[in-house]
Amino acid sequence: MSAGETFSLRSTPAGLGLVWHEQEQMKPLVIDFLAGRQAHRAQQATTRDEAIGRACGLVKHPHSSIIDATAGLGRDAWVLVNLGANVTMLERQPEVYALLQDALARLYAQQPEYRERFFLADYTSLNAAATGSADVVYLDPMYPKGDRKQKAAVKKDMQMFQQLVGSDSDADQLLAPARRVARRRVVVKRPQHAAFLAQTKPDLQVVSKKHRFDVYLNPTPPNDALAAGTSS
Repeated sequence: MSAGETFSLRSTPAGLGLVWHEQEQMKPLVIDFLAGRQAHRAQQATTRDEAIGRACGLVKHPHSSIIDATAGLGRDAWVLVNLGANVTMLERQPEVYALLQDALARLYAQQPEYRERFFLADYTSLNAAATGSADVVYLDPMYPKGDRKQKAAVKKDMQMFQQLVGSDSDADQLLAPARRVARRRVVVKRPQHAAFLAQTKPDLQVVSKKHRFDVYLNPTPPNDALAAGTSS
C-alpha cells in the first residue's frame, strides 16, 4: 500500500492529525508545541541539560540562526528555539509538512512572538537554500530500522512517523549541501553505533546517553569549537 492509502490527515479537537488506517486503535498523531511531553521538554531546556544545544554552539551563540533540514515532528527544532535560537524547519514529506504547518499556526495564535523566531520553509531541500544563509545546519536523518540497536519499544507516535517516512536512503547526500549553507557548523544526530554521515569524520562530538552529535566546523572565530564541549 502507498502512503496515501495507508495514512490520511483528519481534523481533530487538538489540531490536524495523521491517521494510520492499519492501526485504527491508535490516536491520530498531532504535533503540539504548547502541550504534552514535547512542550514540557522544551520549556525545561537548558544548554547544560541538552546536548543538542551544546553541539549547535548555543553556549557561545545562543541566538544563532539554525536550519533543521530534517525537521520531522519538530521536537529538536522546538528545543533549539527554547534555547534561544532562530530556527527554520525543512520537511519534504507532505503529510508531516502539513502537520507542522498546523502546529505552527496554533502556536502563533497563542504566542505570536514566535513568528519572528520559528518557521517552516516553503522549500523542502537544502539545495534551495542560499550559501551561508544560516549559522548552523542541523541534520537528524532517519536511520534504517534494521540497523537500530535500541531495545526499548518505540513510542506509538514515533512508530506511526517511522512507518510513514521510512529511512532516509539519501542521508549521505545531505552533508555537502549542509556544509555549503552553514556559516559556522553542521551538526548531525546519530545513534551511538552508527557510521559517520558520508563516511566523513567530524571535527568533534557531543555525546548524550542515547545519541551522539557529530559536529563539522566551518571557518569560525577562534575557540568557537570549545563552546560545544565534548560530552554530556
